[in-house]
Amino acid sequence: MTDPKQYGAPFYNSDEQTWTLVSHFGGAAGAFLFGGCGGWVAPLIALLAHGNRSPYVRAEAIKALNFQLLWSIVGLIGYATLCVGIGVVVSGVAWLAGTILGVIAGVKAANREPFTYPFSVTIIK
Repeated sequence: MTDPKQYGAPFYNSDEQTWTLVSHFGGAAGAFLFGGCGGWVAPLIALLAHGNRSPYVRAEAIKALNFQLLWSIVGLIGYATLCVGIGVVVSGVAWLAGTILGVIAGVKAANREPFTYPFSVTIIK
């Protein structure tokens, strides 16, 4: 879990909160709009734009990016196997997982509560 208190004072100002929300809610919006395959764009933008200035934003953006990358890959596999039939279920699960869990993470971040994405792997450190 990422706890903002571990990064020292001053922590989690309004700029950091904005970029954290961009990474989580933007990931959910990208997953929703692009059928489960575009959720990685907003966390990557947050990481590149503000990740080098704030360890908290970096940690949260990397969590969101790893989660959205995994489900984007699952979504691409689903779309590649649409002709087999199983792809409908796989791409639907990727779309739902990226959207719903991204929104949950965004709400937790807005309330300044830690959240760990389930079903996530470490792709980017």
